[in-house]
Amino acid sequence: MTRADELVPLGRTGLRVSRLGLGLASLGGLFEPVSDEQAARVLDTAWDLGIRLYDTAPVYGYGRSETRTGAALAARPRDAYALCTKVGRIIEPGGPDTQPIWADPPAGVGPRLDYSRSGVLRSVEESLERLGLDRVDVLHVHDPDEDFGTAVSQAYDALAELRATGVVGAVSIGVNHAPVAARFLREAMTPGPDCVLLAGRYTLLDRSGLDELLPLCTERGVAVMAAGVYQSGLLADPRPGAPHGYASVPAELVARIAALKEVCADFDVPPLAAAVQFPLGHPAVTSVVVGARSADEVAQNVRLFDHPVPADFWTALKTTGLLTEETPTPTS
Repeated sequence: MTRADELVPLGRTGLRVSRLGLGLASLGGLFEPVSDEQAARVLDTAWDLGIRLYDTAPVYGYGRSETRTGAALAARPRDAYALCTKVGRIIEPGGPDTQPIWADPPAGVGPRLDYSRSGVLRSVEESLERLGLDRVDVLHVHDPDEDFGTAVSQAYDALAELRATGVVGAVSIGVNHAPVAARFLREAMTPGPDCVLLAGRYTLLDRSGLDELLPLCTERGVAVMAAGVYQSGLLADPRPGAPHGYASVPAELVARIAALKEVCADFDVPPLAAAVQFPLGHPAVTSVVVGARSADEVAQNVRLFDHPVPADFWTALKTTGLLTEETPTPTS
C-alpha cells in the first residue's frame, strides 16, 4: 500500500518527492488569516510526518506564503525536499490583479499578470529572495490561459534556460483546466515541461483530465501532481455558499456526492480518504498535493492518505456508475 511519506521519482526530472505533498495557499491567508506561528507549525508537522513536497506561489498572500515557507524550511537539509513555486504574477506596489480570497494580504501591494521573459526572470529572482534559496526544484507557469501565447513562448523559454543552468530543477505548468495543459504540452518548444500541477480536474467528481491530458502525459513521461482533490472542499462540505466555488451546488452533483458517501459507508472508507488516494491509480500521477491551515489538518490528511481502501471499494464505485470501467484505480 502506498504511504504518504513514500518517496518516488518525479517523472524524468531526477527529483524525488513524497506521494503526499503540502499545498501552501492557506499559509498566505486563503479565506481566513493564518499567523506566522501557525504557518510554522503546519510546515514543521508536515516535515515530521515525512512530507517532502511543498507547493507555494507568489500570489498566495502576495508573497506571504513564500516568505513563511522559506523561514520554516531554512534549517532543513536542502536536498531532502522538493519545493515548487510559480511564475506569471509579479507582486508589486499597486499591483492591479488583486483577489478577494486572501484574508489579510500585505497592505499596498498586489499581483500583476506578467508572462514575459523579463517578468518571469524578475519573478524568479524575487521568489528566491522571499524563500531564502538559490534554486527552486519545480517552477510552474501559473494559469497560462491568462495569456497563453506569451506563457507558452516567453515564460516557458525563460524557465527552460533556467533549467539548463540549474536554477530550476524542473519546468511545470499549474492549471485548473486540462485542455489548456494539453495544448501547452503540444505547443511548447521541445523538450517541453517536465510536470503538470493539475487542480480539480482528476478527482472523484471531475475526471476531465482523463480525456486527453493524462494519456498525453503518460506518452511523454510528464509527471502529474494532482491538486484540488477535495474539489475545493465540496466533498467535505457541500452546503451552498461554503468555500468550494458554488453559490448553489447543482442537484446532479449533490446526488453523486450522496451516492459516493453511501458506498464509502458500506466499506468504512472516509470519503476524503477515497478522494486523496484516487488520483494515484493513474500511472502519470506521481503525487497528490493537499493544503492545510493547521497542524491538525496536516495530520488528518496523512491519516486519510494512509487509510486502508480495499480493492472491492473501487470495484463498487464502477458497479454503481460513479466511475467508468475504464477509469484506472489504485491497487491495494
